[in-house]
Amino acid sequence: MVDSWATSPSGQALGIDLHIEPTGSGLRKGLTDALREAVRGGRLAPGTRLPASRTLAVDLGIARNTVADAYADLVAEGWLTARQG
Repeated sequence: MVDSWATSPSGQALGIDLHIEPTGSGLRKGLTDALREAVRGGRLAPGTRLPASRTLAVDLGIARNTVADAYADLVAEGWLTARQG
């Protein structure tokens, strides 16, 4: 099994199944909206650790700064809290 942000180092699933599909007029807005909906819909429970921006960017095939900016937008809006890794 390939290690990813959704699995632990031992290969066990961590229970995160976002199925994020950024859509809309821009990738950043689409990603921000998709993450916001994941919080609203309960797929992202409080305290859920999101993947690093680099990891999510690779998984989605988009630029790291797009993910970092979307995360920053959601932190500013109060949807997410940030911790430096």
